[in-house]
Amino acid sequence: MATASSDPKRRALGKGLESLLPSRPAAAKPAVVPAVTAAAVAPEPAGKPLEIPLDHIERNPWQTRSHFDEAALMELAGSIAATGVVQPILVRPIKPSGMLPPGENPVRYQLITGERRWLASRKAGKETVPAIVRQVADEQVLEMTIVENLQRVDLNPMEQARAYYRLSSEFRLTQEQMAIRTGKERASVGNFLRLMKLPESVQAKVESAELSFGHARALLALDDPELIASAAQKVLALSLSVRQTENYVQGLINPEGRERKQKLVEAQAEDPNVREAEGRLRRALGLKVRIEDKKGKGKVIIEYAGLEDFDALLSMLGGE
Repeated sequence: MATASSDPKRRALGKGLESLLPSRPAAAKPAVVPAVTAAAVAPEPAGKPLEIPLDHIERNPWQTRSHFDEAALMELAGSIAATGVVQPILVRPIKPSGMLPPGENPVRYQLITGERRWLASRKAGKETVPAIVRQVADEQVLEMTIVENLQRVDLNPMEQARAYYRLSSEFRLTQEQMAIRTGKERASVGNFLRLMKLPESVQAKVESAELSFGHARALLALDDPELIASAAQKVLALSLSVRQTENYVQGLINPEGRERKQKLVEAQAEDPNVREAEGRLRRALGLKVRIEDKKGKGKVIIEYAGLEDFDALLSMLGGE
């Protein structure tokens, strides 16, 4: 009878990259593999890196990242061309795909982590790349890829949301478990997961950075997908800030409260002292000014129509 400790899926699930990348001497020299054949399938027992031909490595089908910064990739390629790949990539052996010439049976490898280094090595004109070979099951590859990417800081919000969603749906991990494995706050994990509730059209705007993570969180308060999509269009059309988006959304949720506030502002404007103060400020600044006063406390709101007005306002207020 198989035990939990003998089941490779249960044993590896959640251990992350550390347990699957044993420590090795920093000065270990990569072993060159001039002709990769079936005899080379077995990984090095001590995690010694091999030089594997780039053409024998296939992309990770579970890669979470969908965008790579081309400028950063070219910068990395320049570094690799000058000094080589400092940190080996991680791969696993897979069966060859497609028809091969008679007598040839080259081993194929699949990326687990290190896709940027693999892509940059191609751009740098390299023929091989240092790699650590591991016998890893599909489930382990999926989790390792997701966790490794979530520990990076340059994933866009939707890439992070989809990564957490896969950990949740495919591994049945709780938000607390995901937070522990990725080193994030549980509340942060929950906020990213909520992005999956956005309509696809709005998700695309977040992924392209037209809408920020803050905008997306504010829009989610609306709940209804059609209303979210409509509100997102208005936010983009008016170039609303996150704070303005929050106020706009609250107005949609509680229109009666918005009307009461507007009536209060209009009533305050009827106060002759408030009107006089507004007029003096308008004449002094040359801009539209509104004062919201309630028992001696309130706000002075100055509106400007363009950057020239804004710069002039800063100058008058002593700003740079």
